[in-house]
Amino acid sequence: DVSNPQNPALLGSYDTPGYAYSVFVSNNIAYVADYIAGLQIIDISNSHNPILIGSYDTLEAAYSVTVSNNIAYVAASGGLQIIDVSNPQNPSLLGSYDTPGYAYSVFVSNNIAYIADYWAGLQIIDVSNPQNPSLLCSYVTPSFASSIFVSNNIAYVADGNSGLQIIDVSNLHNPVLLGSYNTPGPALFVTISNNIAYVADYYEGLLIID
Repeated sequence: DVSNPQNPALLGSYDTPGYAYSVFVSNNIAYVADYIAGLQIIDISNSHNPILIGSYDTLEAAYSVTVSNNIAYVAASGGLQIIDVSNPQNPSLLGSYDTPGYAYSVFVSNNIAYIADYWAGLQIIDVSNPQNPSLLCSYVTPSFASSIFVSNNIAYVADGNSGLQIIDVSNLHNPVLLGSYNTPGPALFVTISNNIAYVADYYEGLLIID
């Protein structure tokens, strides 16, 4: 509970079988990318007593998950996995796309999946047909792409030792670098709100970037 930021309080917890790398919450369900344990689906309607209601073995390490229209998009060591979670008790694979390295983060908007591939940078994938996702374009970032957030046709990539990379993706077939910010340490995670980038820096903690 963070209603009082000066005194946050634990309401409940659930010990997943793997290492919880990422979580996405929708309609009182928490979807956890749980490393070698794949996708864990947890009912959090009672925050004091979360209950596992389903899981999916991704067969590869799951690092990130986002959910849209009852479809879970999981960034895993073998690439993007697209999973039907309309029945959370029985999730099923719809399709997958093998990225060049390993997919570390995923952001989905308007049937486009933006992948931060640790070795290969930004991958832009058309997921309008989940059974047959297709690569539209890629952009090789200078370092190790760890996290991605997309807003107003701009992709913000936390790119390890190369800091924050800011890429114009208005043309999905021709992404163009707009700018970058050299963070003090490796940039591991980024999110955007009101033209402010909040970056998790390995050594320096939270960076707030205009």
